[in-house]
Amino acid sequence: MTQFLQHIFSFDPNSPLLFTQFYFWAFFAVVYALFALLQSKRLLRNAFLFFVSLFFYYKTSGLALLILLFVTLSDWLIAKRIEKNRDRQHDRRAKAWLIISVVIDLGLLAYFKYAYFFTNMVNDLLGTDMQVFDVFSFIGNGFTDSGPFNVDKIVLPVGISFYIFQVISYTADVYQRRIRTVGNLLDFGFYVSFFPQLVAGPIVRAAEFIPQLYKPFHLSKRQFGIAVFWILNGLIKKIVFSDYLAVNFIDRVFDNPLLFSGFENIAALFLYSLQVYADFSGYTDIAIGVAMLMGFYLPKNFNSPYKALNPQEFWRRWHMSLSKWLKTYLYIPLGGNRNATFGTYFWIITIAAIALILTGSWLATAIIAAVGCAVALVAILMPQRRKKIYANLNSFITMLLGGLWHGASWNFMIWGGLNGIGMIVYKLWKDLNWHWRIILLTLITAALYTLRHFYPIPVANLFAVWAGVIWCGTLIRYIWFIAQKSYTIAIITRKKYLTELTTKLANAWAVLQTFTFITFTRLFFRSGSNLDPATANHEAWETAKQMVQQIGSTWNTNIIPQVLIQYDKVFILFFIGMIIHWLPDKFKQWYRLNFAMLPLWLIAIIVIITVVFVYQFITADLQAFIYFQF
Repeated sequence: MTQFLQHIFSFDPNSPLLFTQFYFWAFFAVVYALFALLQSKRLLRNAFLFFVSLFFYYKTSGLALLILLFVTLSDWLIAKRIEKNRDRQHDRRAKAWLIISVVIDLGLLAYFKYAYFFTNMVNDLLGTDMQVFDVFSFIGNGFTDSGPFNVDKIVLPVGISFYIFQVISYTADVYQRRIRTVGNLLDFGFYVSFFPQLVAGPIVRAAEFIPQLYKPFHLSKRQFGIAVFWILNGLIKKIVFSDYLAVNFIDRVFDNPLLFSGFENIAALFLYSLQVYADFSGYTDIAIGVAMLMGFYLPKNFNSPYKALNPQEFWRRWHMSLSKWLKTYLYIPLGGNRNATFGTYFWIITIAAIALILTGSWLATAIIAAVGCAVALVAILMPQRRKKIYANLNSFITMLLGGLWHGASWNFMIWGGLNGIGMIVYKLWKDLNWHWRIILLTLITAALYTLRHFYPIPVANLFAVWAGVIWCGTLIRYIWFIAQKSYTIAIITRKKYLTELTTKLANAWAVLQTFTFITFTRLFFRSGSNLDPATANHEAWETAKQMVQQIGSTWNTNIIPQVLIQYDKVFILFFIGMIIHWLPDKFKQWYRLNFAMLPLWLIAIIVIITVVFVYQFITADLQAFIYFQF
């Protein structure tokens, strides 16, 4: 019994409490049974769930629990000072307290997440050999005789990016008078640490969740059915799709790209797009379902993102809670689509400096500075375009910093920057007429094929082929646009079924282009993941270069059928996953609601069958959720 209790209440870094473990569901069964006894007593219910959430986080991240407790207490106290000064019309004091709160929160995030990133930058800039030092471990060692903590390595607390952004939203919303402060520390602690979404989101803004703290528990049969559906849906996504694809194909290729052909490398990229979606949205689905069983509602975090027609729409569908957070607390304060602020220019200069330090290239810095100057000059000389230029600048900075939020690696900044460029290119493309579109795309494609001819390097081959495919699709649409100018064809194309058909084909082409672009950017995202922060920059860049080399080199097409046969289950699963993803939203809503309205005994049978089915796909080592590292 002693050993059993020690196992229950001790932290094992090699076995965090995951949604995919039996132990989690045993834990939740006990929690839910006790919750049922307390659900009518609001304060006791919230206090109970707060302490349960702390225990869950301790089992996931050990003594990093102290950091969570610190920011909870810090922001609760500071928010009270902000509200008090706001009520007395002392706006400067309130703003000062807000700044203190943000500095504390982002300072902790920067220390734990970006210590290696900043240390490497300083070493590259000054030619020093500084090493990171874990101050918190050093302090902890001072309270013991054995000194159990390693001071030479900083361990990133699980989910710190999520709960830091969550508490920042609270103090900011209090400052903006969107909400009143939470009077009880236990209630506020429950908001910050609610265990279903604590370690991997969604990021719950204070204005969305805090009102739920005071509502009585309610769970109808339909809501119960929907909650069970989301849990089963999430488990299938995570274990059947994400883990199986990762273990049996994707991880093998990314671990050593040079051992695999160009086709296998590009296949791994496309499969990774499904893996990361199934993994992250699977976690969110389970979190939403578990929270709903307790009468709480978390925001929707995904809306079939691979149905997006363009990069801008993609980010309205992917990790929606982060996108909304960045828009509210970063993009709009930067000036949004209205103007450029001090923050806009500050971040342009900072990004240029980081580019210089990390690449050691004055050329890269000069290019960034030249682009910034050119944009500023155009904004001055062409006031009618000023708002669009400022909007694009602020959007690009937001995406760059969003990339940096994901990880302290140059690859994550490249990934964020590419997404920002994609959004800007789409906006510019949308404003062009069809004549200019085909002219510009023809010139770009010709230039890339010329470059490929004289410098047949892999990256030139890759971009030339991609541009050629896009040019062919655009040419077909341009010919159709011109043909519609003809009176006879215009009469024919007015028929409803032809209009619907051409619209669907155009949308399918746009979805395919967007999916391909997003998949290509994931090359840098995946290369920078799952790495030791001390070596992340170098290893990630090498992996990305090797994959581009393999994809952009001449393919041996004879091995493609062999690969498809050897990994037939992997590719079949990929196509099934994409077909399900692209099903119409109305159809998905229909089968979700019909599941929820089934008799409880039938739901129970489906749960048992699903669990048995999912169990067949469980790998030897359970795979942690990808976003735990962020």
